[in-house]
Amino acid sequence: MNYFSSDFKLGILGGGQLGKMLLAETRKFDIQTYVLDPSSEAPCQFGATKFFRGNLMDFETVYQFGKMVDLLTIEIENVNLDALDVLEEEGLKVYPSPKTLRLIQNKGRQKDFYVENEIPTSAHQRFVGINDLKKSIEKDELDFPFVWKCAQFGYDGNGVKIVRSTMDLIDLPEVECIAEQMIPFKNELAVIVSRSVSGEVKTYPVVEMEFHPEANQVEYVICPARIDENIAVKAQKVALQVSEAFNHIGLLAVEMFQTEDDEILVNEVAPRPHNSGHYSIEASYTSQFEQHIRSILNLPLGNTNSKVAGIMVNLVGEEGFSGQVVYENIEKIMAIDGVTPHIYGKRETRPFRKMGHVTIVNENMTEARRIAEEVKNSIRVIS
Repeated sequence: MNYFSSDFKLGILGGGQLGKMLLAETRKFDIQTYVLDPSSEAPCQFGATKFFRGNLMDFETVYQFGKMVDLLTIEIENVNLDALDVLEEEGLKVYPSPKTLRLIQNKGRQKDFYVENEIPTSAHQRFVGINDLKKSIEKDELDFPFVWKCAQFGYDGNGVKIVRSTMDLIDLPEVECIAEQMIPFKNELAVIVSRSVSGEVKTYPVVEMEFHPEANQVEYVICPARIDENIAVKAQKVALQVSEAFNHIGLLAVEMFQTEDDEILVNEVAPRPHNSGHYSIEASYTSQFEQHIRSILNLPLGNTNSKVAGIMVNLVGEEGFSGQVVYENIEKIMAIDGVTPHIYGKRETRPFRKMGHVTIVNENMTEARRIAEEVKNSIRVIS
């Protein structure tokens, strides 16, 4: 099929920053794109061929949107899967498939899937709500500390909390949730796997993630990860095992823990472009966003190797600031060689909201990490 400079229409469910960065690739290839998002301020509103405002969880909205396009993909997991089922049954290509999304969309089901497929992961228990969880604690069926996660609709550190006592349960919402065993770990790692319609598979290098201690958000993504080669090989192997089990099409970001005794445990996955792959826009031969397009259109997959060391710094709203965004000192960081800011197009900032990221590339990893620290300490997202 001719996708380029043609009548072919690619539909994207979700119009956030991931969609915006996907559009940079579709515009490069002159592929028509239709985007659906609930917000009139969505970052994709300017880059798509056509932008539609609508509820991603509403059956009729998603179904009617799907009828307008030739192939449908996502940039967010929280979409109406019943509509995708019907569209797929009627012959529309939907990647990743609703079957794959059903296994991933609910974190409890996702964790069960790992156990069923003998994928290494931390022990977990599922609960219908906080009251059910509290009863389990009262019966000594659940030990402190543990990690509480809401089963659905969590994002960017929301819906996750470390619970060390019953006091930490106060104000948690009455929603379906899971409790995961706390795992002492050396590193949080991630591997992005791309799989095309015809089954071609490639992995990106293992990356290392450094998290903000309060917001539970990634502050730095470092590629390649500063780990032993045998650990990197083990992480790649586990990521491929996960990818094969889900049988996804497109990208699958596999987040993992490297434990104190160097085991690799899967934390969770995302079936789409991911924060852990943003460095690839500048540092890789093929960015994760281009690779996703290649995968779902069944084009040859690109080279996933890095040209240089890459570090990504997240730009999030400073505490104490809400309102019209100002990127303080952005000119200062743009004067540094190898530094590229990406602004997502969100006009309003609030504490810890993802507003952009900065990529640092350098042939020397130590120097790249030093510059990343300078960038982090210089730029502020305020109002």
